[in-house]
Amino acid sequence: MAPYALPLWLVFLVLSLFFVFKKKEDKRRDKQLPPSPPKFPILGNLHQLGELLHQSYCQLSKKYGPVMLLKFGCKPIVVVSSAEAAKEVLKDHDLACCSRPQLSGAGRLSYNYSDVAFAPYGDYWRNMKKLIILELFSLKRVKSFQSLREGEIELFINSISESAASATPVNLTEKLFTLTANITFKMSFGFDYRGTNFDRNRFHEVVHDAEAVAGSFSMGELIPYVGWIIDWITAHHARTERVFHELDTFFQCVFNDHLKPDRKKEKDDMIDVLLGIEKEQTELGNVKFTNNNIKGVLLNLFAAGVDTSAITVNWAMAELARNPRVMKKVQDEIRNQVGKKGRLTEDDIDKLEYLKMVIKETFRLHPAAPLLLPRETISHCKISGYDIYPKTIIQVNAWAIGRDPQYWKDPEQFFPERFADSSIDFKGQNFEFLPFGAGRRICPGIHMATITTENILANLLYWFDWKLPNGMKREDINMEEKAGVSLTVSKKISLSLVPVKYLQ
Repeated sequence: MAPYALPLWLVFLVLSLFFVFKKKEDKRRDKQLPPSPPKFPILGNLHQLGELLHQSYCQLSKKYGPVMLLKFGCKPIVVVSSAEAAKEVLKDHDLACCSRPQLSGAGRLSYNYSDVAFAPYGDYWRNMKKLIILELFSLKRVKSFQSLREGEIELFINSISESAASATPVNLTEKLFTLTANITFKMSFGFDYRGTNFDRNRFHEVVHDAEAVAGSFSMGELIPYVGWIIDWITAHHARTERVFHELDTFFQCVFNDHLKPDRKKEKDDMIDVLLGIEKEQTELGNVKFTNNNIKGVLLNLFAAGVDTSAITVNWAMAELARNPRVMKKVQDEIRNQVGKKGRLTEDDIDKLEYLKMVIKETFRLHPAAPLLLPRETISHCKISGYDIYPKTIIQVNAWAIGRDPQYWKDPEQFFPERFADSSIDFKGQNFEFLPFGAGRRICPGIHMATITTENILANLLYWFDWKLPNGMKREDINMEEKAGVSLTVSKKISLSLVPVKYLQ
């Protein structure tokens, strides 16, 4: 045998390895994956993201396109930033993209609060959604709480009137969060925390903590092998268990109070409705409705009902303070409709077309959840021609789409008239305008959110004129954003304005 000849087994091994690697390379080329920024080993693209994810995504998408693949450690994330791609995700391939990622706080705890927001797609989720929409968020149920909303708003207006009498500035941001928490609290639990030993502020803080851990990844999930060390150092799982234990203890006390045979009540609250369903042993697919389901629904109710409405009204008032023309126009509409009868009702609000345009424009520029709740694919699909594989998380950047000049003229300008004689709405059929999402996972509380927001804003504008504090100019109003708990984004600097009573 010639000295340079190779053994047959070595030739066979080299050829086998060649064909294996060639096959893998061909398979990789066959995949049409979305474009992706350069990644760091282990971290993926985490180093390229700032505190405000929606803004970071928007900047990256300008370079890498409206369908972009990122890696959070080992997790594939597809970010969608165009109406066309959003339509494919939320409508054309809604079934393939309709599950939820099972995050660290949502599915790996001794307190398993699976519910309509975070439950994976399946019989349980379908039945749960049907139950929630029919029993809790139907238009009839929402209207049944009208007197409750109007009563809380009347107390809210009275507290502002005291500041108007002394011409002192009002921290509207703080007052709005308190108001929406009060409404949601009483609607859910059926009692007023005022005059009790209950610390509502502490409860709100615990709900915020629960939202934060339930809607986030742990480092152990993102970074294989070493992420658990970061979780251990930061006590991530210990904090998660502590927060949910505290929340669970409170919920159980409320349940026990509602089950007392001598309990007096004016009308059914949310817990009464849900406990009634549990008592009837309603089954959701193969799963019975339990106390944990009720707790999950209540957690979602607070997550969606407290911060989001307050955030929207706060942004609307900030924009109106910066745009006196719009402020005067919407106040004239409200005051002409109501006159001097001294009482604004939800029936009046139905007739306020320009007010609804102001709120739409606020939703467009300042969606409370700029990134819709994340979805997870359950089967392969193609988005804008790119292959999206199962177990891929998809985030739709509603904030970027709402400010895209391709769909909106002068998108950074607050101009409610753009919705005049326009069929564009936020009910999930117009994919350039998605404050509540669309498809199977559209926000079930859309009626509750819009009625509450309209009612609060209309009363603020009916009862008071608003001035800037001494020495402040319109251009001084800070409009920077601040990341909130879970996926909400609020105004970074609190809004303080001076109320002037309109009806003396």
